[in-house]
Amino acid sequence: MLIHATVQRRHAMTFNTPMPMLPLAKRVGILLAGLLTCGTALAGDVLAPKGVVELFTSQGCASCPPADAALKKLVMQGDVVALSYHVDYWNYLGWADTLSSKENTERQYGYAHSLGRSGVYTPQAIINGREHVKGADLAAINGRMDQLKTGGMGLSVPIAAEVKGDEMEISLPPGQGQADIVVAYFTKREMVDVVRGENSGRQMEYWHSVYDVQTVGMWDGKALKITLPVRTMGQSKKDGCAILLQTSRPGGAPSAIIGAAIVMAGPKREP
Repeated sequence: MLIHATVQRRHAMTFNTPMPMLPLAKRVGILLAGLLTCGTALAGDVLAPKGVVELFTSQGCASCPPADAALKKLVMQGDVVALSYHVDYWNYLGWADTLSSKENTERQYGYAHSLGRSGVYTPQAIINGREHVKGADLAAINGRMDQLKTGGMGLSVPIAAEVKGDEMEISLPPGQGQADIVVAYFTKREMVDVVRGENSGRQMEYWHSVYDVQTVGMWDGKALKITLPVRTMGQSKKDGCAILLQTSRPGGAPSAIIGAAIVMAGPKREP
C-alpha cells in the first residue's frame, strides 16, 4: 500500500527567496570535509551513468523495504547514480528513522514544488530531477531513465572527477545552460535493527544513504575545473560522494539534473 503525506505547514518551504550562498572559503572548506575520502576512478565509481535516481524513504514506512531493495539493485547495476534520502515526517509513528534529517525532507518538498505536486509520499523515486515514480518499481525506474536519455532529457554534460595525489579535480566541459554543482555525501551500506513502528523486528539494509548535501559552485556553460586539496581524516561515514550538475527553479527548488558522477572512498570500493 502506497503511503502518502500531504504538505503540512511545519514542512512547508518558501521558494520566493533564493537560497543564500555561503562565502567561497566556507563552501570550499565544507567540500573538503566530504572529499577527504573520495578516491580515484576504480570499482564503485560511476563516471558515465545513464541517469540519477533519488529515493525518498523511511525506516518507519511499511511500503519502503521493497524500494530500498530496488535501490540496492540500482547501485549494483553500476550505471546509475543511486541515492537514498531518509525523511523525518514519519518519525512520529513510533520509530525515529536513525538516518533521517529535515534537510532530506526539505529536498523532497523542493521536488514536489518543482513537479507541481501538492504533497509527498514514500517510497518516491525522483529520476534525473525531472519525474517521479513509485520507488519499488525497478522496471519503471530503468525504463524511464532509458526514455529520458533517448528523449534528450538524460545526463548531457559529462563530469570528470578524480583524485590526483593530494588534490581532487572536478572537470566540466563547455555546454549549454547554467546549473549548480552539488555534492551529496553518503554512507555506502548500513544495517539498522528497527525495534518499533511499522517495520518493528526487522533488520533493514540501506545503501547510499545521504547525510549531507552541499552546493559548492556554479557552471555557466563554460569549461570549468575545480581543484581542491584533500587529505585522509578517517571519517568512517564518508564512504563516497555524488557530484550532481543540477538546475533549479526560481527561488531555489531543485530541478533537472544534467550531469552526475560518483566517486567512492578508497577502502569502500568493493561491494
